[in-house]
Order: sequence, then C-alpha cells, then structure tokens
Amino acid sequence: MGNRLAQESSAYLQQHADNPIDWYPWGDEALKKAKEAQKPIFVSIGYSSCHWCHVMAHESFEDAKIAALLNENFIAIKVDKEERPDIDKYFQDIYTLMNGRGGGWPTSIFLTPSLKPFYSATYIPNTAKYGMMAFDELLNTIIQKYQKQPKLLEEKGAEVLDFLNPKKENIQATNIDKSLIDRFVDQAKSLFDTEYGGFGSEPKFPQTSTYMTLLEIYKLTKEEKILDMITHSLKAMSQGGLYDLIDGGFCRYSTTQNWLIPHFEKMTYDNALLIQLYSEVFMVTKDAHLKEIAQQSIDFMMQFMSHDHLFFSASDADSKEGEGRYFTYEYKECLEAFSKNGFSAKEAKETLQALDITKEGNFEGRSIVNLKEELDENRLQKALQILRALREQREYPFIDTKIITSWNAMMIESLFIATSIDAAYQESAKKSLDALLKKLYIEGKLYHTAMDKKRPYVEAFLEDYAYLCSALIKAYETTSQEDYLHIAIKLANQAIKEFYIEKQWHFSNTEFKTKDERYDTSYPSASALMVYVLLKLDLLSSYDYSSIIDFTLRFNSYDLMRQPISSPLLTQAAIANLLGLVTIKSTRENIEKNREAIKLLPFTIALANDDARWTLCDHKSCFANEDNFQKIIQQIDKKGI
Repeated sequence: MGNRLAQESSAYLQQHADNPIDWYPWGDEALKKAKEAQKPIFVSIGYSSCHWCHVMAHESFEDAKIAALLNENFIAIKVDKEERPDIDKYFQDIYTLMNGRGGGWPTSIFLTPSLKPFYSATYIPNTAKYGMMAFDELLNTIIQKYQKQPKLLEEKGAEVLDFLNPKKENIQATNIDKSLIDRFVDQAKSLFDTEYGGFGSEPKFPQTSTYMTLLEIYKLTKEEKILDMITHSLKAMSQGGLYDLIDGGFCRYSTTQNWLIPHFEKMTYDNALLIQLYSEVFMVTKDAHLKEIAQQSIDFMMQFMSHDHLFFSASDADSKEGEGRYFTYEYKECLEAFSKNGFSAKEAKETLQALDITKEGNFEGRSIVNLKEELDENRLQKALQILRALREQREYPFIDTKIITSWNAMMIESLFIATSIDAAYQESAKKSLDALLKKLYIEGKLYHTAMDKKRPYVEAFLEDYAYLCSALIKAYETTSQEDYLHIAIKLANQAIKEFYIEKQWHFSNTEFKTKDERYDTSYPSASALMVYVLLKLDLLSSYDYSSIIDFTLRFNSYDLMRQPISSPLLTQAAIANLLGLVTIKSTRENIEKNREAIKLLPFTIALANDDARWTLCDHKSCFANEDNFQKIIQQIDKKGI
C-alpha cells in the first residue's frame, strides 16, 4: 500500500512511495493537517542519488516501528532538494545556525505546527552510533519534550528564526583593490595539498571555481606555481577513483585525500563544470591528457545522461548489490577476462597491478580502477575496453531523469567552451540550448525543473536565470547569433525584477524568501554569476547595470577582501571589474562573418587564441579601415586560431 508520494513526479519522492510512513509532499495539505492536529512536523530532505539518504531510508523509513512512531506523533514531509532548492536552502541555513556548521543530506528537521524549528540533524542512525542516539530513541525524546514543553520549543524556534532573519543588518564595506589577487592566491596556497592536489583533506571536492579563478589570475601574473597547482590537481583527480576511467565522468567527491574512494553518484553540475575547467586549462597548456578527460566526460554525459539533447540530473551511487558495485571489480573476474582476450599471464599480472586491481581490493574487498603505475598506452586502452565489456553485463545504477534548468545550462556552456578543442561540439550545444528553452522557457516564464516527459511546474530560481544567461552569452560569443543575446538580456532583466530585492540578491522569492550566498558551494554562487553576467551585458547592451554590479561588490567587499577563497567566482568578477578585464570572446570566423555588425557594438573585442592571452582592441580602431582589420586577421592567423 503506497502513500501520497506515489502521485508525485519527483523520482526521489517516488522512491519513498512504498514506505510505511504516511509521508506528505511539502504543501498546504501537510501544513494544515499539522495545525489541526497540533502535531510537530518532521521534514526529511534528500535527493535520489544520495548514498546516505538511501542508508537512512533502508534503516529507518522502511522500519515498521519507526513508521508507527512518526505516523502517530508527527506530520512527516518528504522534500526533493533538487526539485525544491528553495526549501532545502532555507532549512540548510537553519541547520547551520542551530549546529554551528554546514549540513548535508539527508537533512532532518523538526518543527512546531507553526513552522518553528526546534531540532535539526543530517543522517540519523537506527541504532546508537557515531555519537548519536538511535532514531526511535530520538523520536521518543522529542515526543516527550513536545508534550511537556510545547511553548518552550515554540519560543526556542522563534529565536532561531529571529537570528536567521535579522530585522537590521550591519553592512561593512571596504575598498576592493589589487591586493585581492595576492590574498586569494596566498589562501589557495595555504590550503593546497602538495602531495595529492586539491585543497584540504578528506572529504575532498573538486572545487572547480577555485581553479577557474586561479587560472584567470595565472593569465594575469604568469606565476608558474599557480599553474602548477591547477595542473597537478587536475591530473591527480583524473587518475581513477573520483574520475571513472571506464565510462568517463566524475563522481561527486572523494572520501579519501588521494581521490581514490568516491561516493559514486555522478552529478550533471560536477561534470559540466569540470568539462569547462579541463577544456580551459588545455587551451593554456596544450596538455593532451586534459583534452582527453574533457572529451571522455562529454561522451559519458551524452551516452548515459542525455535524451533528446537535454541532460538528466544525476546517476546513483548504489546498485542493487550495494554501494559502488557497478563501478568496482573482483580480481578473479578481471584476471579471467584479460586471459581470454589475449593477455599473457605476465601481462595480465602487470596490468592488474598497474590498475590497482588486487585480491584484497581497495574498496570493501573489490577494486576501484586507478592508474597506480605507468602503463603502455595500447595495453591500457585494451585493458579498459575489456573492463568496459565486463560492466556492460551489469545493470547501470538508477538515473534521475529530472531536467534542471541551471544544471543543463552549465552543461550547454561546457559544450560551447569545448568547441575550442573540437568544433563539432557546437552543433550539439546549439541543439541542447534550443531544447532547453523549448522545454523550460514557456510563454515568457522560466521554470526550474521538469521530468523528462512532463510539463514543468516549479518556477525558476536565481540560479536558473544566472546559469542560463551565462550559457546564452557563451552561445552568442561562439556563434554570433543575436537571438541568444536578446534572450539573455530579457532573462537578466527578469532576474533583477524578481530576485534583486532591496538591493540584495535573493535565491528564491517563494514562501521561502531566501537570500543568495556569495559563497561557492557545490557549484558557484548564483549571485556571483549574475555579477559576471551583468558585467558582460553592460558591454553588450544598451542597459546600464553598473549600479547593481557596484553595489553587489561593495555589499560583499568586507568579507571578500578578508576571505576571498570562500567566494572564488565573486573574486574573479571583482578582479575583472577592478581591472577592466571583461571581454567578449570571438574567433576569426565570427569576426570576419559579422564585421559590419561588430563595428556598431559598444564593446571591446577579445580575440581568442591558443595560449589564453588576449589581444585587446577597441572596435573603432580595429575596424575603422581595411588595413587595421587585416592586421587583426594576421594576428589571429599568426596565433593559429
């Protein structure tokens, strides 16, 4: 017998449709029921590919005893964080405030019927461990507290909300100057892992925006140590583990410092941003390995995570047999497969050793394939093909076919960027962008998400506008098709109207009116990206966005100058604004094809070249006469565009 979640379109909610818990989706029905029954509310937030969400589901949400406690004493609400990031962000802020540290998923929040939070946690075990009480014990404790002291819990919850939404904010501002560059680099160096690359220890996330900002700083300073940090990290991340050597594509993060053992879910946003990063760094270094990783990741997204030119949100970490079973190997099966495919006993043993496939394994008795030792390229490719054939006999983990505007926009922008390494990607990028606009930009209204075959109903958030605008500008830079620019301007103006409230950027403007953070988390801050978008549109359009840009940077200036490493993209935007480095990239073909139109535009053209240095020219001097134009074309030819 199913519960209400069976009627929901979210794959994550449907995963809980057969729980014995009387789940509600977030909405008026659940909130009204809580008030009428005067029961506290339990909100559980997660997403379909989340490993620890699955663990808590199997341990607790499928347990009849726990279900009975929840059904009798609480109104239980399930939220898909990918479908409703506004709800998730609101409760993540509450968790952080109540616990003094950032949260994660699953998120577990307890509220009074009037929505005052009084207890928050992430994963809660079914038996006492990790220094936490068992879930049923916690529920009984909360039941007793609520029965004996409901007013106290209400008061404590009100205090939390007062801290979350102060009536008056003290704004500390300071001058943003060139020292921001050195501060960012110094902070990055202090956190850099010189042995394995990346920043900090485990768990280790890709932190793409940090590398992208370092790359832009390297282009300015030519400090080789900055480039070394980037390339060392990118190569280390791609040796296997975090990066899937068999199918391609990156997992969400590594649980180990050396990038070996990931949680095996693969997110579209990670792969999109990493494709951008590897492509951009390749254009600086010409390291063929980086190009190969970018292309293989694109291939993975196209083969496994795409349908009708749109991209799904995520693939799962878990298989039916357990976490990572699809991705890992047994020694015996690999040895037999190598022997059957022409490897001598000596070659098979050497290859297995080089790929870290052992009898003991490196993950729960099985092996995650990684390049532990150098291997002849021909033999490596043959081995990977054999391992790929073994995987093809397995069932691929669950894929959430949810289409998310912001994440698709990231992937589309990555395809446009990748045209610099292979022009063939441009057609795929254009088809995907057109498909996204058709699917989620309907009658002048932008939506956040939709299932593959269904009409969208959750309206867009700031991140959707920001990332789509950025992709549209990149499409315009790549193709010179003005329709893309016109849509970007229209969406940017809508975003300002909807989310720039009382001179502050808000992530959402629903019943959860949450402010956007300047910090880059799983992916770069939406408000930081809006600053970058507006910097470009300020050049490309007749609109004047300078006051919004300046105030946003000034509003964040104190924290930005103090700790820029927390806000890489906003730091990058601040540097570009400070030094006047906002450029519109183009190629010889587009410049030559659109010469007459370009002469009329009020901006500076940056000529793309293969060593990532920019030749800047004012359009008046460059295009005023044929001689100047030909000089520019000769420069382009000389640099081999």
